[in-house]
Amino acid sequence: MLETILESPETPETALPLRLWTVAEYHRMAELGLLEPTEKVELIAGQIIRKMSPQRTGHAVTLTLIYRLFNRLFKHLLEEQVLIRPQLPISLGERSEPEPDLVLVMAGELRYLDHHPRSEEIYLIIEVADTTLRIDTGLKAQSYAEAGIADYWVLDLKNRQLRVYRKPGATGYQTILTLQIAAQISPLQFPEININIADLLPPT
Repeated sequence: MLETILESPETPETALPLRLWTVAEYHRMAELGLLEPTEKVELIAGQIIRKMSPQRTGHAVTLTLIYRLFNRLFKHLLEEQVLIRPQLPISLGERSEPEPDLVLVMAGELRYLDHHPRSEEIYLIIEVADTTLRIDTGLKAQSYAEAGIADYWVLDLKNRQLRVYRKPGATGYQTILTLQIAAQISPLQFPEININIADLLPPT
């Protein structure tokens, strides 16, 4: 479950101006101890989001299944083309530093010594949604679209389906597909790799 420290306004009539934070300010808060080292937070669209603990078992098992599946499917690409990063930061401009559940990025661990992966280095972002569907399909989807992330997937555990977001723009994603468990999907950058939606989910 995710809890926003600063809530987004719900209607124009009740809207209050938000003090949005930059990545530099966010890092400075951590350096000054305003954010505890053990506190699980991420910066999205200038808002500090608290990631509630502990992580649910279904979410943890699903992420493990996806990580193992992707290591197998992308085995021939891992050395030169692809790096799989689970629950690590990415950099999406001066106001967003989220930590998606899983990201496919350009290969090379040492490539990211001086920066987190940027949008132009990202092939695919996957979020696993159990209690986080609203924010994954709302604030995060908008932030990823604005950053130009071409391929964004939200795995909906409750409904056992995959939501695929493509054609990003300033107003959000222009293409949103909902795929049921019997369907297949291929990453935009790797159309030769077919993934069964059922293989992304734990058995019922």
